[in-house]
Amino acid sequence: MIAAEFNYEAPTTLDEAIALLQKYGDEAKILSGGHSLIPMMKLRFASPEHIIDINNIPGLSDITIEDQTLKIGALTREAQLEHSDVLKQHFPIFGDVTKLIADPQVRNMGTLGGNLAHGDAANDHPAVMMALNATVVATGPEGSREIPIDEFFYGFYTTALQPDDILTEIRIPLPGPGTGSAYHKLERKVGDYATAGVAVQLTLDSNGVVTYAGIGLTNVNPVPLRAARSEEALLGKTLSDEVIAEAAQYASEDCNPSSDLRGDEEYKRAMVGVLVKRMIHKAAERAMA
Repeated sequence: MIAAEFNYEAPTTLDEAIALLQKYGDEAKILSGGHSLIPMMKLRFASPEHIIDINNIPGLSDITIEDQTLKIGALTREAQLEHSDVLKQHFPIFGDVTKLIADPQVRNMGTLGGNLAHGDAANDHPAVMMALNATVVATGPEGSREIPIDEFFYGFYTTALQPDDILTEIRIPLPGPGTGSAYHKLERKVGDYATAGVAVQLTLDSNGVVTYAGIGLTNVNPVPLRAARSEEALLGKTLSDEVIAEAAQYASEDCNPSSDLRGDEEYKRAMVGVLVKRMIHKAAERAMA
């Protein structure tokens, strides 16, 4: 299908973009990479009267470290995340997740900010952001505010962003020594949405005791889900087979997958358990490397 007619705006400053959002209200949509919005427009699932393209606004695609915090601009492309030396050094999980997102053509345009702002539990980055305990920065008429990732996703395609907000940055605490992270998803074919996906970040002390555990789940709940009981099961313990199995069992019990063409509920719960075990092992291996 062909998208409905719309007015196109291409501001060159953040203030201009916010002013356009205020002017057009609910009838406007932000365009970053476009790989979520444009397909929905072509299928007439979304028919905004105004498109505000923010790709000409400078300063929204940087990857920097400041005050022990990783800062990623919302317009940072998936391909930038995949090849960033900074991320390879501190967050190998980004190498895991970006390679599993669609194909190179999509990764050359798709953005981290767009992936999160879309509010889709089937997207890969929300679970990763939960595992990394990220904070989202939204900028609006009153300035910028920080939104903890656990308070960002409200419901199906719904986030904490207000109609005149623009997601401008993602902030992630820089991990200390003994930290490893990993992500994987089970998919029917390359580039597909996840049947189930799991993101894990662990910090181990010199005795192998878990001092931090972050676990996020992909596409097994109406909203992106933190496996809180699984995290608690790991904290303060060494990673024995029994401890890891308990964390995996909690995750499979606490998710809420729906049966569809990718598998029934029982199968998806089982796959969550399998992936949690594997990603804990992989994150731990990286932590001890």
